[in-house]
Amino acid sequence: MSLATTRTRRSVLSFLGASSCGLLSGQFAGSASAEPPDRELTAMSYNIYHGAGSNGALDLERTARVIRELGAEIVGLQEVDVHWGERSNFQDQAKLLAEMLGVNCFFAPIYSLDPPEHGRPRREYGLAVLSEHPILRSKNHEITRLSPLLGTEPQLAPGFPEVEVNVRGVNVSFYSTHLDYRADPAVRRTQVDDMLEIVDGEPALLVGDLNAPPDAPELGPLWEAFDDSWDARGAEPGYTYPATEPTKRIDYVLTSPTVETNSVDVPNTPASDHRPVVADLSLPGSAVGRENS
Repeated sequence: MSLATTRTRRSVLSFLGASSCGLLSGQFAGSASAEPPDRELTAMSYNIYHGAGSNGALDLERTARVIRELGAEIVGLQEVDVHWGERSNFQDQAKLLAEMLGVNCFFAPIYSLDPPEHGRPRREYGLAVLSEHPILRSKNHEITRLSPLLGTEPQLAPGFPEVEVNVRGVNVSFYSTHLDYRADPAVRRTQVDDMLEIVDGEPALLVGDLNAPPDAPELGPLWEAFDDSWDARGAEPGYTYPATEPTKRIDYVLTSPTVETNSVDVPNTPASDHRPVVADLSLPGSAVGRENS
């Protein structure tokens, strides 16, 4: 199903104080079968470049159209502006994308700055999760970051969202991340350690822009905890950046050991400076009705 699918099984609308966009919560009854079937799920990672295409032109409707046409049911977005600045017309991009697609969302700011004028919303930039499945809980975790907006030294800062969603009776933990871009891998290495201290439960998915190729030494610990969906089913190099003529694979959909990858693709689209990664997955039916830790 596409993200635009309207689900009559969703529960009443609620809001999270830490999130700029609404979410729905609910629980489906688990199967009574002794061996419940696996649940299919299409997951996506997409660095949306604040809605600007590879030509730099802002077009958030184009971003929503790409997500809809690729049929993703849950998406981890990076580089999302919420009232951030003129480059994105001070839009609340997380809320707008959720409304365009008719889905639940959770926004996890990295930065939350004072507004340019009194009475206007705070300027925020970070990551978001869009899900057509009920969001049961959510949290904006901290990992190490190095940014002049935070200080001169690396320090813990938010922007590592976790949501738990219910996919037809199976609860899955979904994380989205955006790692440091610098050539020096030191901060990325610490960020990987930070994430692995946080990630918990089975089944689990970790998606995002890791800003490093799969053979980068700093990513090594991730491969002990997660499977790379592209390694499982991908063909060709799977390059994701830059979108026009990609030469690097730095965007990923990672799965915990109990999740199977059925297919994976990196569609050619100019809607961002990155190409999205879309994976068709199977969640273990044995997890029906089981609470994640």
